[in-house]
Amino acid sequence: MSTKNLLALAVVAVSLAGCRVGPNYVKPDVPTAPTFKEGDTWKTATPNDAMAHGKWWEMYGDPQLNALEEQIDPANQTLKQAEANFRASRSVIKLNRADMSPTLSVDPTLGATRVTPNAPYRGNLTADNGQGNFILPLDLNYEVDLWGRIRRSITAAQETTQAFAADLETARLSLHAELALDYFNLRSADAQKKLLDETVAAYSDALQLTIDRADGGVAPQSDVAQARTQLQQALVQSTEVTIARAQFEHAIAVLTGKPPAQLTVAANPLTQQTPALPGIPAVLPSELLERRPDIATEERLMAAANEQIGIAKSAFYPRLNLAATVGFQGSSVLNWFTWPSRVWAVSPLISQTVFDAGRRRARTDIAIAQYDSHVASYRQSALDAFQQVEDNLVALKQLETEAQQQRDATVSAEEALGLFRTRYEGGVDTYLQVITSQTIALQNQRNEIDILRRRLDASVLLVKAVGGGWNVSQLPKV
Repeated sequence: MSTKNLLALAVVAVSLAGCRVGPNYVKPDVPTAPTFKEGDTWKTATPNDAMAHGKWWEMYGDPQLNALEEQIDPANQTLKQAEANFRASRSVIKLNRADMSPTLSVDPTLGATRVTPNAPYRGNLTADNGQGNFILPLDLNYEVDLWGRIRRSITAAQETTQAFAADLETARLSLHAELALDYFNLRSADAQKKLLDETVAAYSDALQLTIDRADGGVAPQSDVAQARTQLQQALVQSTEVTIARAQFEHAIAVLTGKPPAQLTVAANPLTQQTPALPGIPAVLPSELLERRPDIATEERLMAAANEQIGIAKSAFYPRLNLAATVGFQGSSVLNWFTWPSRVWAVSPLISQTVFDAGRRRARTDIAIAQYDSHVASYRQSALDAFQQVEDNLVALKQLETEAQQQRDATVSAEEALGLFRTRYEGGVDTYLQVITSQTIALQNQRNEIDILRRRLDASVLLVKAVGGGWNVSQLPKV
């Protein structure tokens, strides 16, 4: 092939290399509403600096929680795994970008051969003095990206890397929320334990009272048995709470990258004043799509799947590879690198699959189906996010009312217990009525603590549902 023909081929290859087959990516629409149904009582955080900077847990004003949350990022192993996956995906981009450049390789050969006259079937030939073969080739191989296959592979790798980055943020948000939930459950267990310890002390006094009354012949021995049973049941509940409290502490230790034996969280019972329920920045459903890292993951995977359609369609078109070799070949070391020993060769290769029994069509159909699957997954993730926000908004709204209702019920139960205890001591009522009122009062007191825990849990889950302080603009530019 002449130099002119090679130049013409190169011009054609470069002009075709700007082409791309396959669909351009357009983000699909998501069914949404202008506002959240339960958002009419949304209390906006003021100020919301902690939310904006991602440290949303600081809104609760709990130094112990803040200290524990700060230990997650440098030590949590699940987070380290997600970060390693992200780093690996960045290297995949480099791997695909390498296909845009030619591959150069060197394969030197040094050798000499002497033929013997005694070799079989050589006849009367005489021996020669040997022959040297010294080769130093530099081989070049380059695929011209005529139809955008390589460029789409790079784009797909970039979008997949952004999906891994969003996965990392999803893991970070989930882990911080999980720790907050475990922490508030632990503090709720502390409050339950404090209440039960006080109840055990009160039941112990009541048991002593019934024993004294029975010894004085004022009360039957059945009252003693009932009082003792009530005390033992309270002790059982106290032990059960101790188990739950220890398990929450163990979970917090693992989240912060420690063996459970290395972490002890000081007891700190929940109260109605601490920690405070924070306000959370109000968002619109359309804004939620930009705030949730899990939705960003689905959107980036969808974009990558769109590129796979173009890659599959490029197989229907011819591929052009340019191969060239330059170097030196001599018969000895003395003439190896002389100008007459130079060698070169150029061999462009155009290949086109003529018949594959529908293999390329099947791969294209697979890519299209996988893209459609990602579209459905993206839309479902958005709908799930809308539901999570609505669920926790209504939970916060109704739990506020429920908390007041429970407070009233607890006050009434405590008043009733006091009345029945006084009437029993005065010999008016039986001890069964005291036990019944004790059980009702304790249940209402425990419910009050549990409602406070549920309100805190709902606020944490709402923060998680709106994406914490994250935004899609934080995805890395790769």
